[in-house]
Amino acid sequence: MKINYDELMMEEIKKLNGHKAKLLLHSCCGPCSSSCIERLKDYFDITVLYYNPNIEPEEEYLHRKKVQMELLDKLHIKYLECDYDNETFRRITKPLCNEKEGGKRCSVCFGIRLKYTAKMAKKYQFDYFATTLTVSPHKNSAIINNIGSKIGNTMNIKYLYADFKKRDGYKRSIELSKEYGLYRQNYCGCLYSKRCNDEE
Repeated sequence: MKINYDELMMEEIKKLNGHKAKLLLHSCCGPCSSSCIERLKDYFDITVLYYNPNIEPEEEYLHRKKVQMELLDKLHIKYLECDYDNETFRRITKPLCNEKEGGKRCSVCFGIRLKYTAKMAKKYQFDYFATTLTVSPHKNSAIINNIGSKIGNTMNIKYLYADFKKRDGYKRSIELSKEYGLYRQNYCGCLYSKRCNDEE
């Protein structure tokens, strides 16, 4: 049976009874985070973690980070700093370099980012961790949520289920990107995805 992760998120929000729980939100980029933050800001005390060691080259990573931080400043959302850790991504995904886009390599990449987010959420005593990754129509929400849930259970930190594509979330992210003048990249992040995009 197909799970509606947006409904699961709203059920969890109802349990808060108006209390703003602390949420560490992993963001893949400024444009994707825009509609996710808009949807969550009334229910959570949000801090964004821009941990994306998959993004290459470094200049592209820094450009996207700058856009993310400028948006957070406009929205008055807190930010948790982290290092650019491309070596970790390359080491772990090297054996999967020939995997098709959207396949096993992407799942491993989701895991790298969500595990680090959970680690930081636990370290800084957040109530939940979540990710903006499900806003993309090119990302499988079931895979992302399954990975996040397993990591949350293993590390004993609550994972907030979500499918930000629902309720026109992706469409809204495009609208907000135009409103704020945000740079929208044309590939997911890693050079493997750029290669696949260039070949299309």
